[in-house]
Amino acid sequence: MLRSSKDLEHYAIHATDGLIGHVRDFYFDDKAWVVRFLVVDTGSWLHGREVLISPISLGHCDYVKQLLPVSLTKAQVKGSPDIDTHQPISRQHEMGYLSYYGYPYYWGGHGLWGAGSFPSLMLTSVDDPDGRGVLPHASPMHEAGSAPGDDPHLRSINAMNNYCIEATDGEIGHVRGFLVEEGTWAIRYLVVETSHWWLGHQVLIVPEWIRAVSWLDRSVNVVVTRHQISTAPAYDAALLLERKDEEALFKHYGSPGYRGLPF
Repeated sequence: MLRSSKDLEHYAIHATDGLIGHVRDFYFDDKAWVVRFLVVDTGSWLHGREVLISPISLGHCDYVKQLLPVSLTKAQVKGSPDIDTHQPISRQHEMGYLSYYGYPYYWGGHGLWGAGSFPSLMLTSVDDPDGRGVLPHASPMHEAGSAPGDDPHLRSINAMNNYCIEATDGEIGHVRGFLVEEGTWAIRYLVVETSHWWLGHQVLIVPEWIRAVSWLDRSVNVVVTRHQISTAPAYDAALLLERKDEEALFKHYGSPGYRGLPF
């Protein structure tokens, strides 16, 4: 199931002992194209402080109540490291965050999350001597194969909205959202608005078709043409995107499925 990142904004985040706050934004990995953190506005509870929540801690989402449960206590969240969510997040910040919660590092494996595709599978339950509940085994520091100061390529989803789409032969639209896969938190599509060029037309672009992103120029360079984008199947946010719709999209572009694999 694919979910719009816009739809997930403002969802309530519930700890094991009460409300933490509401989703304000997401940080995604611009190499693997997967959401690594939810940015949560804690409101009056922590005097407007924003905290990061990893998908590793998330339970099953209640889409009717618009609620995301987490296997954390409010005290754990309150004591988590302060991170300026308006600034780039360094690998050192991530390591401090993951170490605080006792989470393994997601980088270094061949999957989206370590060796696998699902963040929840990274956890191996152990008894917690500090009485904070059930915690996972943490991976050794050097398992990451990365120095503490390395750039993890984490970007804000909201900041990328309105980026210009540059096809191989010119501009064709702007980013208007992201479709995220439930469970894996992988970004499967960028929603592109082409109304400035083609009236009322929204289409989908796969991250694998992105050649480069210019964060300075606020543009996304893709390896498809303006004609391919303008004639692609229209995307309607009010309708559920079904597998047949995805198959039609990839057939239009003459491309296999996700990450070069057939459906």
